[in-house]
Amino acid sequence: MAATATSPDAPPPFPLETVVERLDVAAQQTSAADGLPFVYDERVQPGDTIQSIFRRLNIADQEALSFLLNDAQGKTVLRQLRSGRSVTALVRPDGQLLTLSLPVAQGGGRFTIERDENGIRARESSAAALSTVVEMRSGVIQHSLFGATDAVGLPDSVATKMAEIFGTEINFHTDLRRGDSFSVVYETLYDEGSPVRAGKVLAAEFVNQGKRHVVVLFRGEDGREQYYTADGRSLRQAFLRSPLEFSRVTSGFGRRLHPIHRNWRTHAGVDFAAPTGTPIKATSDGTVSFVGTQRGYGNIVILQHRDRYSTAYAHMNGFARGLRKGDRVSQGDVIGYVGMTGWATGPHLHYEIRINNVAHDPMRIALPTAQPLGKGELARFNAQTTPLLERIALLNRTTVAALR
Repeated sequence: MAATATSPDAPPPFPLETVVERLDVAAQQTSAADGLPFVYDERVQPGDTIQSIFRRLNIADQEALSFLLNDAQGKTVLRQLRSGRSVTALVRPDGQLLTLSLPVAQGGGRFTIERDENGIRARESSAAALSTVVEMRSGVIQHSLFGATDAVGLPDSVATKMAEIFGTEINFHTDLRRGDSFSVVYETLYDEGSPVRAGKVLAAEFVNQGKRHVVVLFRGEDGREQYYTADGRSLRQAFLRSPLEFSRVTSGFGRRLHPIHRNWRTHAGVDFAAPTGTPIKATSDGTVSFVGTQRGYGNIVILQHRDRYSTAYAHMNGFARGLRKGDRVSQGDVIGYVGMTGWATGPHLHYEIRINNVAHDPMRIALPTAQPLGKGELARFNAQTTPLLERIALLNRTTVAALR
């Protein structure tokens, strides 16, 4: 093979001629009757309705719309449309819908309507569940936490969870300083390749005024997940002080004039005033030892906890759906709702903490700390969380390198 080169200033070895030729292109006509359909793959947008989705996909099919609005399962799916989920459609050029596939809110299933020679029919399919991808972000505080998380593309829900996790150690209103840094490992749920929403925070680190705080999520043998420090110390309290989020104490522990019987009696608990129907939460992990009615207590739930502790929640308006004796509950689970059953003159919760079945003042008693991990659990903890801590270390090295 030989190659030659010519100077750009040298004349061409052959005469040049410009030729303009008009090409006749046969017209392609696509009719509504036999034209190929359009294929759409869209995402549900915030505030979307089925009508707005139809407009965006150029669907002009009143019959299909009426089918969706009147089909029982279709109505349920439309009520539960979630932003970010995938919508696929096959639409003829005249706007007639051939197929439409909508996401089912629970799980990864799909609800599909199809048109054939017999009309429109619906079917459900158990498509692949949302896929989970582990993502990592790190940032440095310049002005505010959310300003820094926005700058690195961290979802607001993850930033909020991070503030909640570290909230017992850091006051994010007063303690933040310019130069504080964070690293976080979290899950993102994807639907057919597109992110839908953020999942769980798996590990996080926050360096505040030079002090390093690290947490990791650990799943125990019983399947429960809790946040721990890197050395295996639980961040949870053994007991919450109050089973209600928003309330006020109307009657404390001790002797009082009973509002109904009009005599002096020992009040063996604390009363929290709240509107009827306010959710009541279990103050600690435990097992339901009683759920039902007891004389002056009215509707009451009693939970048995470790180390001879039990708690009682009385005067309930109703119990959590399906709550039964022997059920295990976790701290923060809703077990019932505020009411005024039994000897009560207004809606409130009567709450007791008992040790060996003897009532103690919930507001003054020294509550036990969270149970530490045993030797076997600690070994599982280290095996499960070491890869997460290695990701945090990798983020830290990347952040330091970027700042240099």
